[in-house]
Amino acid sequence: MKDTHVQVLVVGAGLGGLSATLFLAQQGIDVLTVSKHAGTALHPKATGQTPRTMELLRRAGVEDEVMAGSGGPITIKIAESLQGEVFRTIATDEDAPDFGALSPAPFGMASQDHVEPVLLDRSRDLGAEVRFHTELVSFTQDGDGVEARLLDVPTGRLTTVRADYLVAADGHRGKIRESLGIERHGHGPLAGHIGIIFEADLSLHTAPGRTTLFYLRNQAFTGAFVSLTTDRRHVLTIEHDSRESLADYDEDRCTALIRTATDVPDLTPKILDVTRWEMAAWMADRFSSGRVFLVGDAAKVTPPTGGLGGNTAVQDGYDIAWKLAAVLKGEAGTGLLASYEAERRPYAQAVVDSSYRNYVERFAPHLMDDDVPAPIDYLELGFGFPCRSSAVLPEDDDAAMEDPFTSTGRPGYRAPHVTVRHNGSETSTVDLFGRGWVLVTLDPAWNDCGVDVPVLTDPSGRLGTRYGIGDRGASLVRPDGVVAWRSPDLVLDPGATVRRVLDSVLDR
Repeated sequence: MKDTHVQVLVVGAGLGGLSATLFLAQQGIDVLTVSKHAGTALHPKATGQTPRTMELLRRAGVEDEVMAGSGGPITIKIAESLQGEVFRTIATDEDAPDFGALSPAPFGMASQDHVEPVLLDRSRDLGAEVRFHTELVSFTQDGDGVEARLLDVPTGRLTTVRADYLVAADGHRGKIRESLGIERHGHGPLAGHIGIIFEADLSLHTAPGRTTLFYLRNQAFTGAFVSLTTDRRHVLTIEHDSRESLADYDEDRCTALIRTATDVPDLTPKILDVTRWEMAAWMADRFSSGRVFLVGDAAKVTPPTGGLGGNTAVQDGYDIAWKLAAVLKGEAGTGLLASYEAERRPYAQAVVDSSYRNYVERFAPHLMDDDVPAPIDYLELGFGFPCRSSAVLPEDDDAAMEDPFTSTGRPGYRAPHVTVRHNGSETSTVDLFGRGWVLVTLDPAWNDCGVDVPVLTDPSGRLGTRYGIGDRGASLVRPDGVVAWRSPDLVLDPGATVRRVLDSVLDR
C-alpha cells in the first residue's frame, strides 16, 4: 500500500494519547492515532480531574461532557471497612480548599471510561483520524521524521506511515520506550491487585451524591473501596498473593470480599468484571529521543493513591501538543521541543514521589522509613509547580513550589486566576489563555506587540498586584497558561521587546 504521511503519529489512545490527539487537531495539525485495543477504556479507573486539568479540557470544549460523568464531592478515609473503625480521614467537604479562588474551572470526578470517549469524539470532530485494532509493529527515525509499520489486527494487513514526529502513549507496557533504549528507575512493583467491579444498592451506607473512597485495612485484606457515582456501581480492589490467578476469584469469593468490605453480610452484588493489575512506581530516565516523545504511563507509572496519574497524562498531552504545533506551523524552532522533558519530567517525578508516599501511608505503613519522599503539598503541586526551561525567562534562581493563594505571577509559574472585564463581561484571566500567546496588561501602549493583547479593565484592583505588573507593565503568557516573561513597567519599545522575548523562548 502507498505510504501515508501525517505530521504527528500518536501510538496509544488512553488519556495521554487522546489528549495529545485532541489538542493537536484543535490547532490544525494532521494527526493519526492508533491503538492495538478494540476501543477506549472499559474500566472505571483514573478517576478525578483537578481544576488545572479541567482548565485544559474546557479549552477543548469538553468540560460539560466530562462533568456530566462526574460524581459529587469526594470523601477519602482510611478505615477497617465501609462501616468499621476509621483510622484517618484524609478529605471531606469541611476541609476542602476554596478551589474557586484559584481557578474558574471545577473539580471533576469522572472516571477514565467516561472521559476517553469524550476525548475521542471531540478529536474526530476536529479532523483527527483514530484507528483501533491497529498495532505498531516497528519504527525507525532519521533527521527528517519517523517511519512506522502498522498492523491492522483484524485483516493482518501491514501499512507504512511516515510522520514528522511520534508521540508514544502506549502505556507502561509499551514497546516504544524500550526500543529507544530508555531505561527507567523507581520503587518498581509495589503490589498485585484484584479489581472487582460490581453493582449493588449501598445507598444506606454511602453518602448520596458523593464519591466515596475508603482505603481498607482489616484482617481479611488490604485494599480500597470506591463508590464512583450514584448509579449503584462500585469498585473493590484488594492486594492479592502473586501465586493466585484470576481463576481463584470466582463469584462466591468476590461476593464474600465485598460483604467484608461493606459490612453488609447479606449483600448480593452483581459482579460485572474482575481484573488483575499491578501497582507500581516507575520513572523513565528520558522523556524524548530524537523525534519521539513519551507521554502518560509510557513516561512514568504512578500509584493511583492521589489521583494524579490521569491528570498528568492529560497535561502531558497538552504540553507536547502546543509545542509540536508551534514547530510544525513554523512559529518556533525545534529547540522549543527540549522544554517538554525539561518541564514535564520534574513534575512527573514529584507526582510519583507524592503518590508513593500516599501508598505507604494508606496501604503499607510498615514501609515508612527515611527513604520515603517527604510530603508534598497537594495544592502547590497542582497550581504552584515551577517550569524551568529555555521556554521561560525566569527573574531569579528560586525554583521552589509556590503557594497558589499567594502566587506573584513570576515567570515559570501558572498565571494566576483574577476576575477582569473583557469585551463587556466579567471573565477569568485563565479563560484568556489557550489559543495562542497572550500579553496581559492594563496599558494600551503594549497593543502592537504581535501577540493577542486583550483589552482589560480591573474592577477588583487585583490584576496588577497578582501579576506583578502594576498599571503599566505586562505579562507574556504561553498557550499553556504559564508566564514566560513579564515587565513590571512600560518599556521604551514594547513591540520590539516582546518580539525579542518570543524569539528567545521559541528558539527562532
